[in-house]
Amino acid sequence: MEICDKKINDLVGENYVYASVLYYFGIQFYNYSERTLDQACKDRGLNTAHVIHSLESINQAEKPQLALSSLPVDLVVAYLKHTHFTFIKQKLPYIVSMIGHLDSRQTPIAKDLQLLFPLFVEDFIHHIYEEEDTLFNYIMLLHQAANRKYNPGQLYFEMEKHSIQKYAVEHETHDDEMIGIREITDHYAITSHTSLHIKVLFAELKDFENELRTHAKVENDILFPKSLSLEKEVKWMLGQKIKFN
Repeated sequence: MEICDKKINDLVGENYVYASVLYYFGIQFYNYSERTLDQACKDRGLNTAHVIHSLESINQAEKPQLALSSLPVDLVVAYLKHTHFTFIKQKLPYIVSMIGHLDSRQTPIAKDLQLLFPLFVEDFIHHIYEEEDTLFNYIMLLHQAANRKYNPGQLYFEMEKHSIQKYAVEHETHDDEMIGIREITDHYAITSHTSLHIKVLFAELKDFENELRTHAKVENDILFPKSLSLEKEVKWMLGQKIKFN
């Protein structure tokens, strides 16, 4: 059977990732489950061939493995900011939409997720913006100072106020942000009777948790060690400048 003639439910059942691709085209699989891909595309005014190409590209795409440890700290920060953007603008809205469309009459866990997940998202986004406004800005100030682009008075004030070691310790308390979601879903457990909607949702939640772990590992194993070294270098440089003035 041609892919365009397959029902949306069957396509998503073959590959849960298809659901996220279709979502970005405006085709929520739970609303078009019995429609064929071609019918759904026509309903949305989409070019079916273009959508099929996007679906097929998913199977060929591999996430690039960046050698982040070899990059300067400013590029590590840029990478982490891009990841934050992807979480906030793409990943989380998709998961929120899926949870919002759960039928609480058929899915007992729906009400708990619809209550808890928005709270998690609110706290998570607050944490991300706070991290960018404090830690990332401080690291970029250190990076500029190491390249001799700084105001000594401002730099001294900021270094008195901030500490990479303090940020690193505080960061460890946020390393398991998904624990509440994991517990109410029984670690994303599914059975032969689990609906496709829940299977796709749990797969996305699990994938998001894995991405968060990778993100935290980059910060703990690469960003903080680089930043600590940079902070020591700038402290010494600033001390030398004060000494000779």
